[in-house]
Amino acid sequence: MSMRPVELILPFRGSWIVENSPARRVPSHGTHAFGAGHAIDFVAVRGGRTATVRDWRTVLSAEPVERFYAFGRPVLAPAAGRVVSVLDGVPDLVARRSFPSRLGYALTQASRARQGARGLAGNHVVLALADDGPYLVVAHLRRGTVAVREGDRVSAGEPLGRCGNSGNSTQPHVHLQVMTDADPFAATGVPILFRDYRVHGRDGLQERGLPDTGDIVEAA
Repeated sequence: MSMRPVELILPFRGSWIVENSPARRVPSHGTHAFGAGHAIDFVAVRGGRTATVRDWRTVLSAEPVERFYAFGRPVLAPAAGRVVSVLDGVPDLVARRSFPSRLGYALTQASRARQGARGLAGNHVVLALADDGPYLVVAHLRRGTVAVREGDRVSAGEPLGRCGNSGNSTQPHVHLQVMTDADPFAATGVPILFRDYRVHGRDGLQERGLPDTGDIVEAA
């Protein structure tokens, strides 16, 4: 059954590169499980780079999250809604750009999935966009920065927390997904669109659309 896309705004200021966009493929993250079929990721960039430095750890090992531009950046509500679930207190992990560090991390994927939302989304906020859904997940927030509580009503653009590297994440980024149920284990992913944003290298404002993997975007 087809569903109408949910319209969102970008949840940040500044320039961010798109990863795992459902404009490229569905399911965007390789699975329809956990309501993630139409999920999308954003990583902050400056001058096309995601971190302040590249060194031997970038190639061979893990890296401190503090060197990544996204880490600690404000994350904003992509839509108005009611907070139905919040998790904070999950530690931020080291970042993993190198093949050796990613390989070892991949071997622990199943154990993170068994932890449920804590292991997958890390620190996160779930918003009900209407009384009976759909439900918007903003995931991988920095520990101790979640700024809302269950039952709060938030407006689009209101701060939710700061970008982190908690949960199933290899570098600081913002993960968004919309789903049919507040329980990701029972949910189906819902298509999304964004309004009022710009794509680097393209003229004019994108009034409504879905950026592709590799696009660098910023809010209008």
